[in-house]
Amino acid sequence: METGEGVKLAAEERERIKLAVHAAEQHTNAEIVPMIVSRSGLYRDVQHRSGLILALSTLTILLTTEILWLPWGWHASNAAWLVLATILAYGAGVWLGACDPLIRLLTPTDRMRHKVRLRAERAFAQHAISQTRERTGVLILVSLLERQVFVLPDQPLFQRVPMERWSQVVQSAVDRLKTGDIVGGLCQGIETCGLLLAEICPGRPGDNPDELSNELVQEP
Repeated sequence: METGEGVKLAAEERERIKLAVHAAEQHTNAEIVPMIVSRSGLYRDVQHRSGLILALSTLTILLTTEILWLPWGWHASNAAWLVLATILAYGAGVWLGACDPLIRLLTPTDRMRHKVRLRAERAFAQHAISQTRERTGVLILVSLLERQVFVLPDQPLFQRVPMERWSQVVQSAVDRLKTGDIVGGLCQGIETCGLLLAEICPGRPGDNPDELSNELVQEP
């Protein structure tokens, strides 16, 4: 597996996830759809914010250390240098603001969680996860930039299961993701989800069609 702005999975890793979905669905008539996205939001405001922070910090440092770089008194040209340095610092801050670590640092957790939820809801509709016979589809979304997992069940399942139980599915995946094991974390979440679904909507012998693909959905 190669990591970077997104994640590139080897064929055997994708097959491992597919087999985990297949195993989890053996004892339930629900359908699990695994998904990995590189990010759930653009967070363009972070670039502007980091640019302002670096520009103001640079200007403050230059003004407070004036005695070191301006030993012969103030001249009109000095103002031009201050403005130029501030502009360059802003540009550097904007560039740095596109880096994942800085986005995570400057973006509130609640906002990132909201973005991940919106991405999950959009994916749920785009991939027709609700189009199962008994509306028993479940999306397990891993969003890499935000380092978050979101489980979105179809409405009938959501109404039947307390939120704490879905949180257990998320936590089982997050525990592995914290170690950098993205595939292992997703598979663990799938397994935990399968056990939960087997309780509330068990499969019926001879009547358990595979309505949705078990393949991993991967998007930018």
